[in-house]
Amino acid sequence: MTLQEAWDFFSSPYNLNDITPAFFHVEITSQVPKKIYAGLMISYRMIAVFGIPMAWLSEVSHCDEPKRFVYQQRVGPFKFWSHEVCLTETGNGIRLEDVIFYAMPLGWLGELVHRWLIADRLARIFDTRRDRLQAGWASAAHAD
Repeated sequence: MTLQEAWDFFSSPYNLNDITPAFFHVEITSQVPKKIYAGLMISYRMIAVFGIPMAWLSEVSHCDEPKRFVYQQRVGPFKFWSHEVCLTETGNGIRLEDVIFYAMPLGWLGELVHRWLIADRLARIFDTRRDRLQAGWASAAHAD
């Protein structure tokens, strides 16, 4: 797999359902061009907790093809959400790194829900992503 092939796969929100667990389902509800760009707004309908659909609007805030992009929640369940995806060529293939910053809403109640439910769900989403990538690409990709 080349860096450009990895970029094409990871920068497309249409591939999210292929690399996340079954409980997490994403439906894109806006038009998305073939190539993402800084300033692009993408709206989704997500099902991630108790089968309840929720709206999510994200903005691609940074885009440095084929190495890095950042999307940030503009409307959604978190008080703040930023997800950076970095792709790097190594001697063994392509290295994928996810850097996530987020904050829960609702003060202490949000923190309680985070400890009780959300932290585990997020860990499962990114663990599944890593496992599927390693199984599908063997030594071609390394996920963190």
